[in-house]
Amino acid sequence: MADDPKSFFLSAPISAYLIEHGTPPDDVAVRLIEETRALGDHSRMQVSPEQGAFMTMLTRLTGARRAVEVGTFTGYSALCVARGLPDDGRLLCCDVSEEWTSIARRYWEEAGVSSKVELRLGPAVDTLRSLPGDETFDLAFIDADKPNYGAYYEEILSRLRVGGALLVDNVLWGGQVVADSAGDANVEAIKAFNDMVAADERVDKVMLPLGDGVTVIRKR
Repeated sequence: MADDPKSFFLSAPISAYLIEHGTPPDDVAVRLIEETRALGDHSRMQVSPEQGAFMTMLTRLTGARRAVEVGTFTGYSALCVARGLPDDGRLLCCDVSEEWTSIARRYWEEAGVSSKVELRLGPAVDTLRSLPGDETFDLAFIDADKPNYGAYYEEILSRLRVGGALLVDNVLWGGQVVADSAGDANVEAIKAFNDMVAADERVDKVMLPLGDGVTVIRKR
């Protein structure tokens, strides 16, 4: 799993060492990783094994019961969060792809977490805006189209409980956030989002060199 580490700044041996010295993916997770890898270049959208382990642990540490995810892909990140939720916990997943999430559904069922997960297909901004304003989440994860990160952030933050955690993926974008973007829309979007969060006094935040960069945000 570490031949091509998602953490672009890690060598394959160091990446493998990280995974081996944490809670490893079980058989279900490994098979989901392998099936996703067969998708080719699209497989880079899947979170890394060490990031998945971190998400499960953070879900348990925060005692989260209600979670939301924007950008589900083939379901590995959702599987990791759902496993960290209690039996009566619920995770709302927002995505637009029936094809990719059909893979997710199979593995959620096999892992025994499908009862915790609700999948809504359609533009995530519309899904989030359709939620009651007083609905609150304990934990959230954003990993979708980069130009809409700001919109997802605002819709989720308004529904995140005080003390709740929001994780945002790809905030280093392969290291390009400190390079000339040369007009790359994704790089510009990530830079603008990172600057916005850094200046937001409503939250505490820390950017971690995990995977392709993860910002952990706590609502004050």
